[in-house]
Amino acid sequence: QVQLVESGGGLVQPGGSLRLSCAASGFTFSSYGMSWYRQAPGKERELVVGITSTGGFTNYADSVKGRFTISRDNAKNTVYLQMNSLKPEDTAVYYCNARRRTYGGVESFWGQGTQVTVSS
Repeated sequence: QVQLVESGGGLVQPGGSLRLSCAASGFTFSSYGMSWYRQAPGKERELVVGITSTGGFTNYADSVKGRFTISRDNAKNTVYLQMNSLKPEDTAVYYCNARRRTYGGVESFWGQGTQVTVSS
């Protein structure tokens, strides 16, 4: 059974920090690229950042560059999102995603999400 379980969300003041974790199981974690997405009320789910299977390359949405950092620990089957200098517009449900190309298409797994609220 494939599982992606996010944790670390919560309420934080503007300018504060949070670290999200995504624990993976049921698949070969090191063979998948990992990403964090987020979805705010009334908005589409958007890509926050992705990281390749080996951790060699990352890409960030312009809105979070310089503030967020993704990392992965393949030995622990876990991907992290360090969020600093948080802004109210960062408020959203944050989702973990695992993705790889297969012979016939794309294989993609999603976690259930964790709520991040940035408010004074």
